[in-house]
Amino acid sequence: APQVFTDAEFYQQSFDPQEYLKEFYGLSDSQGRPNTFLMQNLRSLFTMFSLDGVRGNTLIDVGCGPTIYQLLSACEHFQEIIALDYTDQNRRELEKWLRKEAGAFDWRPVVQYVCELEGDREKWGEKEEKLRKKVKQVLKCDVTKANPAAPVVLPPADCLLSTLCLEAACKDLATFHSALRNIGALVKPGGHLVMVTVLHETYYAFNKQVFSCLHLERNAVEEAVEGAGFDIKFSEVQPCLPGDVRADCEAVLSLVARRRASMT
Repeated sequence: APQVFTDAEFYQQSFDPQEYLKEFYGLSDSQGRPNTFLMQNLRSLFTMFSLDGVRGNTLIDVGCGPTIYQLLSACEHFQEIIALDYTDQNRRELEKWLRKEAGAFDWRPVVQYVCELEGDREKWGEKEEKLRKKVKQVLKCDVTKANPAAPVVLPPADCLLSTLCLEAACKDLATFHSALRNIGALVKPGGHLVMVTVLHETYYAFNKQVFSCLHLERNAVEEAVEGAGFDIKFSEVQPCLPGDVRADCEAVLSLVARRRASMT
């Protein structure tokens, strides 16, 4: 892991979204081995977005990065999606796909995989169009700010989604707690938080660069979620396959929580 936790500025200067997508978001690698980490997360998201009550009008995706995989199940249950990310080049990369620009990443195999989970692999074209229509805004955000979307003030959403973001954005547990409170305020009381977080990871690497990750335990994440005013409805840990030198994560935590009516 890096000696000093990689900060937001390092992402802005050094994070290459195209290399990141190439490294981590094919359904199989150059040797044809399946991307079990991605498939597992797609299955978890499918499960969580199938839960009772996890639906509504608006969904905010915090720390979307340059990816859409996390929205493929979500877009069946929400009418409007707002995607937030700190890094300018990540938002630009996402917009490339949304606008069908030349050189955009090919998400088709991933979309087909999710369509297969939903029962019809051939609906991938419809799903891509649906998602493109539903993403209404792509905005800059900073989870360390009391209003992460500042200067924009977003109306409270029905659902908040955050995948593989906070553990890379928060240098310590105190920052993690406060970031969860900050993003938690973006969802209305009774609304849901859907989260995917890696556990016991200290770094991930690609393209000869190493990025920090906050080493988290399951109970620490759950306590932080409850401390931010949520009741946990679903929580599941799945182990990561050992032996991948690109990251040292041991497991992935998927959880759904509902925001309490009052902050007591």
